[in-house]
Amino acid sequence: MELCHQWGIPHSQFQGRGDGTWSDLDRRKARAYADHLKSVCSGCGTRSEEWDENLGGDEDAYRAVTHRCIGCQVIADKHKEVPDGDEGHGVKVALIPTSVHAALNIQHAHD
Repeated sequence: MELCHQWGIPHSQFQGRGDGTWSDLDRRKARAYADHLKSVCSGCGTRSEEWDENLGGDEDAYRAVTHRCIGCQVIADKHKEVPDGDEGHGVKVALIPTSVHAALNIQHAHD
């Protein structure tokens, strides 16, 4: 359903048996998935019911773990170089492949 939601197509079409028109079942599935998404916390991705023992959940349903993303670390390090004040307003930090960076440097050297 996640892909159907992203692509805006009926589930029957995704399954290869529909012609792209929305059946009643497709609409019910889409509404149920939309309701499910509303119940998921945007911060942690869990639902309250998963934690609530009275609703069949478990207060130990998940464990918090750490993970270091090297890409995010590199971006955070580069952010330290962005000037404060007006010079830094609107400055974004993005990752591009090293080969693209090298090609851009060569292009700028020839400009």
